[in-house]
Amino acid sequence: LREMGSLGLLGMLIPEEWGGIGMSTVGFVAAMEQIGLADQSLAAAWQAHVTIGSLPLLLFGNDEQRERWLRPLAEGRVLGAFGLTEPDAGSDARGIATRATRVDGGWVINGRKTFISNAGTDMSFGVTLLARVGSAADQGRQQRYATLVVEKDAPGFTMGSKMRGIGWRGLDTRELYFDDVWVPDDHLIGDPDLGLGQFLSTLEVGRISIAALSLSLTQAVLDLALDHARQRVQFGQPISKYQAIQFKLADIATELEAARWLTYRAAYL
Repeated sequence: LREMGSLGLLGMLIPEEWGGIGMSTVGFVAAMEQIGLADQSLAAAWQAHVTIGSLPLLLFGNDEQRERWLRPLAEGRVLGAFGLTEPDAGSDARGIATRATRVDGGWVINGRKTFISNAGTDMSFGVTLLARVGSAADQGRQQRYATLVVEKDAPGFTMGSKMRGIGWRGLDTRELYFDDVWVPDDHLIGDPDLGLGQFLSTLEVGRISIAALSLSLTQAVLDLALDHARQRVQFGQPISKYQAIQFKLADIATELEAARWLTYRAAYL
């Protein structure tokens, strides 16, 4: 990842004025396919940094926040992470329980995040997270959501050990804990009154990048299947010569190509 940063890849979607290279989303998807072909864990860490780890600061931060946090991210000096998923919420972002309570001069954060990538790495600067605004007593009122930066040395911010998954073994994924973590006002990104809208817009590119990651995985396993079919000999010839095997491989290739153009179309839009 450090070497990728030196090539400008960690700032792929960030404009040059903030230290990036200003690549289009289509270019980003093309790069994701190639990186994902080589290593899915590395590609997953990279996309988390480039999309939800960086884009909230670009889209909703002010110039001071961009200079302070976005430029180091874009230049590849630190690695970005975003805290959304919780034990009981994630896909349903409205269901998150982590709360940020307004106090004089800042915010106090309490809660727990899980399956968060990159926050525990040596390159991490901390985490940007989504939290409900207010206390549990506000449950019946219109909900507001704040995006806040928590730096890794903030008192009360701790994390668990690296989680062991069934795949993506090289990806650093952890649980994060926030116990009366105080951050000053200038750590608030965007406007809580805009609700989830501003945050969800940053997920669009992230979701497209996960589709691109899936393309590269499918391409890799198709390549492996083709190699196996050419090498595996039964009844005197490679099994790739049998029509039943050819049909299976052709079906996979056809669906992959359809998925590829749908993904690139989404990136173009």
